[in-house]
Amino acid sequence: MPTLDRQDHVFVLDLGPGENRFHPDWIASVDAALDEVERAQGPRALVTAATGKFYSNGLDLDWLLAHADRHRDYVVSVHALFARLLSLPVPTVAALQGHTFAAGAMLSLAHDVRVMRADRGFWSLPEADIDIPFSPAMSALIQSRLTPPVAHEAMTTARRYGGHDALAAAIVDRAVDEDAVRSTAVELAAARAARAGTTLGTIKARMYAPVLALLRDTADPLG
Repeated sequence: MPTLDRQDHVFVLDLGPGENRFHPDWIASVDAALDEVERAQGPRALVTAATGKFYSNGLDLDWLLAHADRHRDYVVSVHALFARLLSLPVPTVAALQGHTFAAGAMLSLAHDVRVMRADRGFWSLPEADIDIPFSPAMSALIQSRLTPPVAHEAMTTARRYGGHDALAAAIVDRAVDEDAVRSTAVELAAARAARAGTTLGTIKARMYAPVLALLRDTADPLG
């Protein structure tokens, strides 16, 4: 399960060593960590990171197959997590040390900044290949953070972007060596920590108001 640590002004949320799929318990654990980050006072920033082969492999499809009657509530909870990160009143940096797929890729887009390993690992939205359409809210999130040509390619071709390609497409902000991913993310977060607070939260909420409205729609989350 995810664990939260603090390095001076930077909270580091380690999502875990496995595939870090969005199991309901995993989502609840991330939410609890974000509660702690929001309760803190003074300069602060958040880095999400992971260990092993994956940053996140997205939705927990096995859990969904076993709980088909809870599909809608599950999607609502995933959307809520995206919305929370997108509007979090602290600077956020995703440290992508491994594969970042599907909902995991969308989670990375909900951060302010992304740092990716340059030599191995892929960032990808494979929904077109696995026959799972994006929800309206997911589409809006992706299109709000990527340029139109990149969003179109990523969403319709399921392209796997390596670190250098992701940097060239402005999907990520830095592509660095494996051993520098987390430290670079912490450095970038620390430089932004003084901006944490209500004003930053208001700026994000207004900037992404249409996306957040879709992400927080509990009446018709699937469109």
